Amino acid sequence: MANTIMIVAIAVYLLITLGIGFVFSKQNQSSGDFYLGGRKMGPLVVAMSAEASDMSSWLLMGLPGVAYLSGVCDAAWTAIGLAVGTWLNWFFVSRRLRRYSSNLHAITVPDFFSRRFHDSRNIITAVAALVIVIFFIPYTASGFAACGKLFNSLFGVDYMTAMVISAVVIVGYTIMGGFKAVCTTDLVQSIVMTIALVTVIVFGTAQAGGMGAVMENARALPGYLSLGATYDAAAGASKPYGLLTIFSMMAWGLGYFGMPHILVRFMSIEDEKKLVLSRRIASIWVVIAMSVAILIGIVGLGMTKAGVIGTLEDPETIIMTITGILSKYGVFAALIAGVILAGILAATMSTSDSQLLAAASGISQNIAKDFLHIKIDTKKELLIARITVVVIALIGVFLARNPNSSVFGIVSFAWAGFGGAFGAVMLCALFWKRCNFAGALSGMIVGGAMVFIWKYAVRPMGGLLDIYELLPAFLISLAVIVAVSLLTKAPDEEVIKEFNEARD
Repeated sequence: MANTIMIVAIAVYLLITLGIGFVFSKQNQSSGDFYLGGRKMGPLVVAMSAEASDMSSWLLMGLPGVAYLSGVCDAAWTAIGLAVGTWLNWFFVSRRLRRYSSNLHAITVPDFFSRRFHDSRNIITAVAALVIVIFFIPYTASGFAACGKLFNSLFGVDYMTAMVISAVVIVGYTIMGGFKAVCTTDLVQSIVMTIALVTVIVFGTAQAGGMGAVMENARALPGYLSLGATYDAAAGASKPYGLLTIFSMMAWGLGYFGMPHILVRFMSIEDEKKLVLSRRIASIWVVIAMSVAILIGIVGLGMTKAGVIGTLEDPETIIMTITGILSKYGVFAALIAGVILAGILAATMSTSDSQLLAAASGISQNIAKDFLHIKIDTKKELLIARITVVVIALIGVFLARNPNSSVFGIVSFAWAGFGGAFGAVMLCALFWKRCNFAGALSGMIVGGAMVFIWKYAVRPMGGLLDIYELLPAFLISLAVIVAVSLLTKAPDEEVIKEFNEARD
């Protein structure tokens, strides 16, 4: 009975997302509407859409799992880096990018780079679009796989069937409603994610015997609540957490400056002045959501110590485990459990839809239209955009067809890829008028390549080199941009004029 109620709750949620896509389906008259919502999005939708598409299932599965297994330190420093990166991105990048991209009539991140540096041959557009496709297609596949695993592990539904149904729903509302539908569903998804977090923390704390008992159990484990050490469950002892590791984990925050699916939210708002409100909403929600997610991991440990749940083989299933217990407390509890599971699904969907749209824009808008100069009218352009979304989704489903696929490992790698390839380029494009085409292109290529080089050739050496590949890729990209820009011809007067207009 409980399973049926939970499935019904999830089905209703999926139908709501499709309904949103249908409502917005008539509002897309051009590629600008489809990819950017016609720059008419409100501050609340922009804020929550950006953060929902940012957090993904990592918020409801990965972060609580890390806290459950090894304590506060690892999860907290990662969360601090992400919180700081979120605020800095909103504070420094959002308004300048909104104004600059609007002045240049750019509707995608690669399009902005091309117009910013007057790339008449659209070389930087093609390279940027290629980076997006390389990292986003597998990233999208990991989202589809997460949906499949969720239904398979909870209800015994065939993995492939569950994944395909999830993909069809995501693709359905994305191709119908485009950017407006994606942003609106992201707002709904962020609300559902919040309900899930709050419900789980309240119920889990009660089951563990109260917050006093939870903290007492956590304090009993050496290093569990420390910011300078982690708890080693195998050894039953604390493990030092060095300064280099702290910097490595906080480097996750650098990734925000290069995330196409987040940056495009800044470009979409109706009035740049409203980004101040968006920044406040987004920053507050991110801090609270990540704090609660870490606390859920600690509460999960308390429930294990209290004998409510057994020791988890896979710590990332902590919220699903707590939800399973909640569902046994009657019809209403089972309905709430279904909403929580919809929250996990929402966290995945809110990222997958954004990635689909960004990857599709990279192929249909930036490569086909801008680089290859394929001439098409507005209606055909919109059709090609929708077909591209479907094709990318099919590739994603194919990549994720194996439930034991290692495609999940690409998530942190893709984050590093965007941060390394685009992060420093975006900051220089917005804030350094001496930055030129040669510097930007060189920094983009070197930064993207360094992510691969550092992860597979340098980091395995260990020691001081064992740091998250995003940090060295970002710094090397920045150095290359500065060096090449200074060694080559300065931007012409028109480029400087556009820069000054965006700055002023």
